[in-house]
Formats: sequence, C-alpha cells, structure tokens
Amino acid sequence: MSLEDKILQFPTSPGVYLMRSGTGEIIYVGKARSLRQRVRSYFNSSGDSRYQVKFLMARVADIDVVLTDTEKEALLLENTLIKQHNPRYNMNLKDDKTYFSLRVDPHEEFARFTIVRKRPRDNARYFGPYSSGAAAREVLRQMIRMFPLRHYPLATCMSRTRPCLYHQIGQCSAPCHGLITQEEYALLVNSAMLFLEGKGRQLVAEFKRRMIDAAEHMHYEEAARWRNLLQSIEVTVEKQKVVLRGGDTDVVGFYRDDSRIEMALLYIRAGVLSGSRLFAVSWELDDATAVSAFLQQYYVGPVFIPEEILLPLDIEEGRGLAELFGELKGSKVSLSCPQRGTKRELVALACKNAASAFRERDEKEATAEAVLDELSKRLLLSRIPSRIECYDISTIQGRFSVGSCVVFTSGRADNQKYRHYRIRTVEGQDDFAMLREVFQRRFSADGRIRNPLPDLVVVDGGIGQLNAVQEILNELDLTGCFDLVSLAKSRVRHDALAQTVQKSDERVFLPGRKNPVVLRQNSKPLLLLAAIRDEAHRVAITYHRKLRGKEGIASEIEAITGVGPKRRIALLKHFGSLRLLKEATVEDIEAVPGMNRNVAEAVYGGLHER
Repeated sequence: MSLEDKILQFPTSPGVYLMRSGTGEIIYVGKARSLRQRVRSYFNSSGDSRYQVKFLMARVADIDVVLTDTEKEALLLENTLIKQHNPRYNMNLKDDKTYFSLRVDPHEEFARFTIVRKRPRDNARYFGPYSSGAAAREVLRQMIRMFPLRHYPLATCMSRTRPCLYHQIGQCSAPCHGLITQEEYALLVNSAMLFLEGKGRQLVAEFKRRMIDAAEHMHYEEAARWRNLLQSIEVTVEKQKVVLRGGDTDVVGFYRDDSRIEMALLYIRAGVLSGSRLFAVSWELDDATAVSAFLQQYYVGPVFIPEEILLPLDIEEGRGLAELFGELKGSKVSLSCPQRGTKRELVALACKNAASAFRERDEKEATAEAVLDELSKRLLLSRIPSRIECYDISTIQGRFSVGSCVVFTSGRADNQKYRHYRIRTVEGQDDFAMLREVFQRRFSADGRIRNPLPDLVVVDGGIGQLNAVQEILNELDLTGCFDLVSLAKSRVRHDALAQTVQKSDERVFLPGRKNPVVLRQNSKPLLLLAAIRDEAHRVAITYHRKLRGKEGIASEIEAITGVGPKRRIALLKHFGSLRLLKEATVEDIEAVPGMNRNVAEAVYGGLHER
C-alpha cells in the first residue's frame, strides 16, 4: 500500500501523527483536530504548502497515527512524544541564557525568599524570571530593604544567641528571637509577594490605611513603621508605568530569517511591563505551527501561566491550547491575536524585541567566528576550533583529588557538557598520573575512541605540561586527532628596585616548538584562552571543595556511636557544613529525619568534646 493510500484511510478524529524516515527513525511528531485532513495537507501541491514542508517531506517514508478522544489529549500526547523521541524537525526550545526566579513558601514557618533556577510545581510561589543571578539578587536586596524578612535558614537563625547584623540595620525583623509575631511576619511576606506581583499601588493604599488607623489609635511607633514602608514602596511605584488595565498578560513576538526564529516574551504583571525573555530556535515549517509549538513547549513546563496570552498571528490550535493551559493554571486562560489598539502595539513591541535580539545574536556569532579564525591562524591550528576543551586537576597532598573538563562551543561556555572526574587510581601527589586517568576516561571506552572529539585541547602550564599531555595522547593513539596547546600564566617579576609591579606576558606553547607564541596581551584570542583555562580551574576547585566539605562532616561524626551512613547523609543534607552542625542545638539535631534524642545528644557531645 502506498503512503497516499494509507493516508486516505486515516480517521477524521483528533490524534497525533508520527512521520518516519526510511530507516524507521521518527523525524517529526504533530497533532491534529482531524488526522486525515492535516496529514493530507502535507501532500497538497496547491498554494505554499509544498514549499513550507519540502525539507521534511523529502525524507518521510511512513506515517503512523495515535488516536485521542479530544484535541487537548492530542496536545499532551504530542508533548510527551516529542520529549521521548526528540525528533529532528520538531522545535527544540533552547533558552538564550540561564534564568533565575525568587521562591517563597508561604506555608513555611517565618518564610523567606531564596533564588532558584528551577520552578517545580509545588506549593511555593515563584517570581521572575530574572535574566541573571545578579538581577535576582538586586531585586531581593531592594525588597528586603522594604520588607524586613529573615535572610538565613531558620535552623541557623534559631542557633544564634542574639539577632544578626541585618536586624541591627533594620533589614530583618528577628523572628528567631520573638521580636515579631507570626501574624505580623505573615503580613510582611504577603506584602512582599504583592510587591513582586506588580501590585504596588494596591500596597500603597493598604499601607496608608494602616498608617492612618494606627495614628488615630495613638499607636505612633506602629504608624511610623507603616510610614517608612510606604515611603520605600512609593519610590518604586512612581517609576512604574501602566501599559494595560487588568490582570497578568504574556505577549508573544517572533522574527524569522529562513529557518531561524527568535521568539520574544514580554511579561505584564498587574498592568506593568515587568520583564522579557528570548528564545532562539530552528524551524523549517510555517510560522503558525512554530508559534503553536513554542506555546506548547513553554507553558506545559513549570512556568507561571497568565490569564491572557497575546499572539502575533492566529493559530489553529488556539482553543485546545487555551483549554490545556486553563487546566494547568486552575482558572480560565485566553489566547488572542489583537488587531488594533494597545494590545496590538504590545505585540508589535514584542516582535521588535525579537528582531533586535536576532541581529544582536548574529553580531555576537560573527565576532566569535572572527576570534576563533584569528586564533587558528596565530597558533597555526589545523582547523578552526569550534569545540575547545580544557582540563585541570585539583588536590591537596593527594587527598580529595579531582579533575575537571570544561567545553567551549563557538567561543562560549557550554555548561551542559562540563564533566567532573574523581580520581580513582592515583595515590599521592602526581598531577600527570591524575591527568592521564582523566584523559583515559574522557577519550577511551572499551578500546575505542570516545566521541565527540574536540578541535582544540588547552593545557594549563608551560612546555613541560604540554609534553606530558602529548605523551598521554600518544599512548591513547590520539595524536593528530585534534590540536593541542598549553597556556602559561603570567608571573610577577621580582625586582626590589622597580617602582611598579612587573609581570611577564602570558605565553602559548605548541607541540614540537621550543619557543612560545606570545599573543598581544589583552587581545581577544588570548583573553578567550585565559577565560577557558580559568573556568577549568574554577570548576575543579569548586568540586574539590565540595568533596572536602562532605568528607569533613563525615570524618567528624563517623566515630560517634549510633551514627551510621543514613544518619550521616541526613545530617549532611540538613546542615550542609560542619560549622552549621556544630552551631546547632540538641533540639536542632533531633529534628533531623531519622534522629532521636539519645543520638542527638551523642552527636552534640561528640562534636563539642573534640
């Protein structure tokens, strides 16, 4: 049976279709309100349909379908299958950077705000996202100046004998020492959440009412506290400009150039434009399908779903997506494509942001390519180093020895490809033997070379370190598989008569060449190499300290009667460091899951006796 005849037998009910290549690989997953009508449209020779799908249909050899009862179920099944099979022609939604959010659990005793990366669907509240950790910390600092909430974990606060410094400067209400009631503290938490939601004007009205009420009852200290909060909030509220009347809205914009698309999201909270987010994706089908796929992938994840989503164009799945998002949110969600007025202007603004981000990304990529090309020419490399790897070892007299591997792709750090190695076979202080183990585990698997191979490997050190690594590569039959260089740090020249501190240049050593290559100091190629080397050192040191901290706690408590592996792990997870464990009271230790009073007293006594 031909593929066209098979399609004629597809039902007209909702479902999901899976397109397969000649090898049986799933290359595209789609959903449809009517399976037969949707799949037949791919083979329609009229209009622009053929042009839009030529990249995909040239590779389709077979199509399977899965029926569902409703369009909403088809949307959910499609999302599941995309995550399971990762088809080549489906949208792979990658964020342009790591985003941070503020988290607070209102049900926690004396709740506090923390900065997190992930937003699981739990009972906590999340605010953001913010474009960087620095931006999130700045928002947190501003908020705590207005709302004096606790800064540290409750166990740490309770272990103190007196309020911390933040209380003395008015940025903590010291709930740990009973200087504020739970009701008053809960009011501060709720006010902070309203402020982060963009409802500052509502807060101003409420605080004015409380200030006047306290003054009328001659509670002047309380009135002064409300006045101070009011003044802090009014400064921020005056800077905010209302762009929409109503609740929370997300505005979607996009810009397309051939198969590359930049998606932009504008966040409007309580009528105020509060932030934006950008996504770069590859897409070879039509624009409406791209917007639909983006909405489904983004909002089905652990993110905040607003009451309204404004789109740059109409999409066929709008009704089904609105129903799905409403179920996830727990209240009604509307999707619309405004044609006029303020909402249409906001969509145009989102599209303008997407176009600007697209051009900026192109300029950055062009700059990175130019730097890599210059680096390749200056160091006489065999190829342009699109993938650069750098390795480092961190140890203290052979204890807690670790290795790190950092990867830079197209001149940018590729954090997901970083690797840690805990040294297993080397005892004592032998950095070269440790590096040999790391290279064996990275590049060799069952006698075969482990891919993908880098274009360039950077070694920290001089000609001696370079020759040692070259010997390791010869043993692994990796000679000529990629380029190898070493980067020697600049050194301070000791000259007692010099009026200023003199430093030597950073030097790059190449295999088979005695004299180093001296790149112009502060040139972009040299700065890139230095950044890669420093990042490898940072990752190794961080992992080394983490292991050393865990072992430090274990070594202190492993000899205490009644503390086995499970209780040791529980104490480590709860307190995080030996210092915090030593500062804890018997009651704090007893509160750890799996502990009892006798063991808690034994731990407390054992730590303080030592």
